[in-house]
Formats: sequence, C-alpha cells, structure tokens
Amino acid sequence: MAFNNNSGGDMMSEINVTPLVDVMLVLLVVFIITAPLLAPQSLKINLPKTESVVHDDKLQKVSLAIDSKGEVSMESAHLSDEGLAEMLKSRAVDPNFQLQIQADEAVNYGRVAQVMAIAQKSGVSKLSFLTITGK
Repeated sequence: MAFNNNSGGDMMSEINVTPLVDVMLVLLVVFIITAPLLAPQSLKINLPKTESVVHDDKLQKVSLAIDSKGEVSMESAHLSDEGLAEMLKSRAVDPNFQLQIQADEAVNYGRVAQVMAIAQKSGVSKLSFLTITGK
C-alpha cells in the first residue's frame, strides 16, 4: 500500500473551509435567536373614538331551521325552496326583518349555502346563525 505523502515541500493549494462554515452556522443561529427580540412587540395605533353601539331590539327575528335531511322549516311550517323564497320576499321589505338560521350539524354545507342564496335573492339584508354553546 502506498500513501501519497506531501512531505516533499509541496505547498497545499486548497483552502480548508470547515472553520469558515462553522463560524457562519454559529452566526446564523445567533441571528435566528435574536431577530425576534429586536422586532417591536406592539404597534402604536391611534384608534378613532366612537359612541357605543346600541342593539336594536325592534328587529323582527324570524327563525329558519334546516334539519339533518336538508329540509327547511320556518315558524314550524315546512317549506320548499320556492315557498321559502316567496315568504322571504314578502317579509324582507320590512327594514326590521332579521333571518336567523339554525342548521343541524349533520346538514351539508352546500345546502346551507343554497338557503343563504335564496335569502339573498329574496332581499334579506340581515342574516345571522344560531348555534348551541357547550355540550
């Protein structure tokens, strides 16, 4: 076995970059750790001053329920999509009318979106969703 030994006085022509890489990695870690500390933690914003909002208790709240099968009922009366549209058109002219939708958790989201589209086309401008909190 023969080993190449450069003991004959030849100079090494390559630069050892291992120490340079080590220093760069240490600096990278230091910058990664200190950069979030240098960023401002809060923004100074001058918010406009307004009066408190009073909830309008004059709203005529009508509850619309969508069961797990996707069937719609309003005020305990089962309605087709056409019947729902007609009923909402007649009631949406009242500016105090608010439609409250209660959807079963098993109903498809697409069905809820269809009912919302019917309400929008019928002129309903106030719409809310009712949920049950806690179990």
